[in-house]
Amino acid sequence: MNIPNTVAARRRQTPLVLARLAGLLGAIAAALLFAAGPAAAHSVVIASTPAPGEQIAEGPERVSLTFNEALQESFAALTVVGPDGNLWSKGDPLVEDATVSVAVGDLGPAGEYTIAYRVTSADGHPVTGTQVFTLTQDGPGAPGAAAAAGAAAPASDSDEDSGPAVWIFVVVGVVVLAGVLWFVLRKPKKA
Repeated sequence: MNIPNTVAARRRQTPLVLARLAGLLGAIAAALLFAAGPAAAHSVVIASTPAPGEQIAEGPERVSLTFNEALQESFAALTVVGPDGNLWSKGDPLVEDATVSVAVGDLGPAGEYTIAYRVTSADGHPVTGTQVFTLTQDGPGAPGAAAAAGAAAPASDSDEDSGPAVWIFVVVGVVVLAGVLWFVLRKPKKA
């Protein structure tokens, strides 16, 4: 056995091993960044009219919620349910950039009104929630139909934390990571 040749061979392989290790660590870091990005991008309400918990003497013309990012116009839902269990929102919600609103007008009995929403953020993630405000004195408004069961509190879907866009990024990330690992860990061809 020729020891100097073995040492020389190891010295030649060291940069290759270090390059593969650096590539592997880079691939893992990239996969973690890409996988966490879309999942952390949930839309949140940053302003509303009326404000959460606000006490008002008469009903607003429109109830609106403004989010921290643009919303998709399709599949938006926004309702206002009164203390009597009836719908007080009128018509379909209107989505304009990051704001969703619905007509309300005169309200009826004094008490707590619940704003329930379900919107889809620009990245495809569904966001649901509720807010309440209080009408301090009876209003002259006429109620709409009785609210459907759960209209004041939309049920959260089991896939709420994993909208379609998240799965696309996860699958692409896994495929890219597998390709990088194959490339980094494959044995070089002998000359």
